[in-house]
Amino acid sequence: MLGTGARAGTFIDALTAGRYAAELVAIGDSNPGRLDYYQRRIGGDVVRFGPDELEAALRDTAATVLLVATPDATHAQYIERAVDAGVDVIVEKPLAVTAAQTRQIAAAVERTGRSVRLAFNYRYAPRNTEVKRLLAAGTIGRVTAVHFEWLLDTAHGADYFRRWHREKDISGGLLVHKSSHHFDLVNWWLADRPTRVYASGGLRFYGEHGIVRDAGDDVRDRFDLTIDGDPSIRALYTDHAHHDGYTRNENVFGPGITIEDTVGLVVDYGSRTTLTYSLTAHSPYEGYRVAFTGTRGRIELDVVERSAVLVDGHGHTVIDPSVIREASGHDPVRPRRDELRVQRHWESAVVHELPEVSGSHGGADPLLLDDLFGPAVAEPELGRVSSHVDGIAAVAVGIAGNASLASGQAVDLAGLDLGIGFDR
Repeated sequence: MLGTGARAGTFIDALTAGRYAAELVAIGDSNPGRLDYYQRRIGGDVVRFGPDELEAALRDTAATVLLVATPDATHAQYIERAVDAGVDVIVEKPLAVTAAQTRQIAAAVERTGRSVRLAFNYRYAPRNTEVKRLLAAGTIGRVTAVHFEWLLDTAHGADYFRRWHREKDISGGLLVHKSSHHFDLVNWWLADRPTRVYASGGLRFYGEHGIVRDAGDDVRDRFDLTIDGDPSIRALYTDHAHHDGYTRNENVFGPGITIEDTVGLVVDYGSRTTLTYSLTAHSPYEGYRVAFTGTRGRIELDVVERSAVLVDGHGHTVIDPSVIREASGHDPVRPRRDELRVQRHWESAVVHELPEVSGSHGGADPLLLDDLFGPAVAEPELGRVSSHVDGIAAVAVGIAGNASLASGQAVDLAGLDLGIGFDR
């Protein structure tokens, strides 16, 4: 595994719990303090290496797969080095942040014949799987329009403006880093590829010119991450900042932010479906709504992932359920079940019962891990296993969206030369 930040924990814990036949043989990072942290967490012998020692680590351990969880702009170089060394790759989303990087990855896969898989966990959430089944069955006919709204709250959303994701040249901005999840879902749901993107938006809430800059100190202080209160974050970052100078808690209202917090897109698809998409990173609650209108009716999915971000008696942001219950006397974290509604033309709406789930990302993570590391892929007919082609198609919308934001014009994906075809 290369990259041992917070995102690595899910994979490392899964591989060291004894549940799978797969064995974690080496961990790599540029920060030795983070390697120390995970070596203690693993509790056994594991090879350690730096990024410049990747090929030697792959050779000496006889590894067959490299798992990449480094900052987004570095994925392409490590993927290319790994496949050239003769191993397959599993990579955290997004696959890449620029068209040049997607071309680099596509060429490397074609040259070597190796496999590159994406960890698109939202494909595995049971609620999203049920939508896939309904669409594939033709329940609402041919889909003509998709409306997708994603809301990040003032805890989760704000965090992208504290850390390295705030720099677009590293993360690609939220349209690439975060929204690639969502664009992959639409691509997968529709079994289609986007062809043209128009985007509008900007940095409206956060940043040195954001609308909260004139608010009182008590409001701005609510966005200050009490990072020392989280032992794992402190152990991963604060205690080891002297190795690389990385600051995990930048001021969300300070200078240096080059990503947007409010964006809207119109996306055309090859099947003549139109997607309207919006992302807001400063909502009072977190969740998403997606609606599909087809020739025979409509499907609507309404999801609340966290219904409130509250403040404790010290003015600090609170998202822990037990603390919220104690402070308010009720539990606003999940006040209602997700709801999936289907209404065909000339019929009444039907609410589909969704299963109770456990595990992160709506119950998706355990299912994803089983597919990545287990002996067989579950329900292969759903097509949840994703390749580098799916990864390129997902980031393509964000890359084109960034180009549209810069030019003010719609962008044809075929003209970006992303390494795969996007003909209209």
